[in-house]
Amino acid sequence: MSRLVVVSNRVTLPDEARAGGLAVALRAALAEHGGLWFGWSGKRVRQTSGEMHLRTEGNTRYAVMDLSQRDFDDYYNGFANRSLWPLLHFRMDLVDYSRETYAGYRRVNALFADRLVPELRPGDVIWIHDYHLIPLAQRLRERGIGNRIGFFLHVPMPSSDLLAALPHHRELFAALSSYDLVGFQTRRDLERFQDYVRLFGDGRVIDDGVLETADGRRFRGGAFPIGIDVPTIAGQAGRAMKRLAVRRLQDSLAGRALAIGVDRLDYSKGLPERFRAFERHLERHADQGGRITFLQIAPPSRSDVPEYQALRRELETLSGHINSGHAVPDWTPVRYVNRSFAHDVLTGFYRTADIALVTPLRDGMNLVAKEYVASQDAEDPGVLVLSRFAGAAQELPDALQVNPYDLDGVADAIAEAHAMPLAERRRRWRGMMDRISTYDIHAWRRDFLETLGTA
Repeated sequence: MSRLVVVSNRVTLPDEARAGGLAVALRAALAEHGGLWFGWSGKRVRQTSGEMHLRTEGNTRYAVMDLSQRDFDDYYNGFANRSLWPLLHFRMDLVDYSRETYAGYRRVNALFADRLVPELRPGDVIWIHDYHLIPLAQRLRERGIGNRIGFFLHVPMPSSDLLAALPHHRELFAALSSYDLVGFQTRRDLERFQDYVRLFGDGRVIDDGVLETADGRRFRGGAFPIGIDVPTIAGQAGRAMKRLAVRRLQDSLAGRALAIGVDRLDYSKGLPERFRAFERHLERHADQGGRITFLQIAPPSRSDVPEYQALRRELETLSGHINSGHAVPDWTPVRYVNRSFAHDVLTGFYRTADIALVTPLRDGMNLVAKEYVASQDAEDPGVLVLSRFAGAAQELPDALQVNPYDLDGVADAIAEAHAMPLAERRRRWRGMMDRISTYDIHAWRRDFLETLGTA
């Protein structure tokens, strides 16, 4: 394949410790083909100059640029995260739309295009990531770029009616037709997008995954469920059992079972509902009272946004309420930790946990679910309780799948997980482990790029 150009809102530089599974996969793709990773540096300056900061590592070039505070406020904090994020997570009630932030979003995408064009070569294959950069291919086409361009949406695609409620939705989502391939996490996301093209985009669905605009341009859509690096996660989890933080957690449980939740502090994750469901479990299953400790790790996210501040206060209140009503001198039912941990420590926590509560109200995929499975001891695996509204649910039917709005149902699933026999736990874990091992992060990126190559 030709040189690969990856474009994302943030770029993970080679020496950054925060690199996750996606960064590992993209670096592997870039190392395989040689190429460029382009995006925002994460820094804010007085005025956007468009100056590029460049560095090279092996056969990969990294190019990042700073944004002004105004561009950051309009593009990132504004339209991307206060309009598109809630919309794409089915929360129309939280959409904060303004023409000013939408104009800023378009302005920054145009700026990205202006700075990217001089870096491109005729044979480059361009892979653009996520909702921050929906218009970017359109801006590149306007500047004469005829290269093959793919787009992958990491978050959910909502129903066509919700998309159509966004002002300027035709202009925004029509820009996706400038891509040769648009990738989604699940088949259901692809189907929703096809419905939108047909019902509100004045286009046609020629065949499954083949779409045509009103002016006759054809492009492809497909489902590419993102995976994880299974051997790396499994190895991390095994080694992490010797870490002091993991040993201290184990000692603190005093023989009790551990149910764990690990989520960014975000309203899409269903955290208040999860807390209430755990309280309902304590009420409905008194026979298990005092035998399960629930640890929720929720690192702060967008802490300057009022909705996130309110969510943090709500969780603090809920955890205090549950503990005041159910704690005894030697046991506190809920441990709520509002900080982050190193990834290898988290995998040790996953391996320690008898139950994982992954119950978002809506999620594109949710890699915590897959990482929990990969972290387990094959001889004594834990049980995954998984929201049916996470993209991972379509790949992991052996999880205990729940409706996160049904507090009684989640409470009963916790009880079922706690009482599940070892043979059933092994059977369920093996089915999930086989799936995530077969279609891992590297299979995902190869599948997408091969499909883009034939689009």
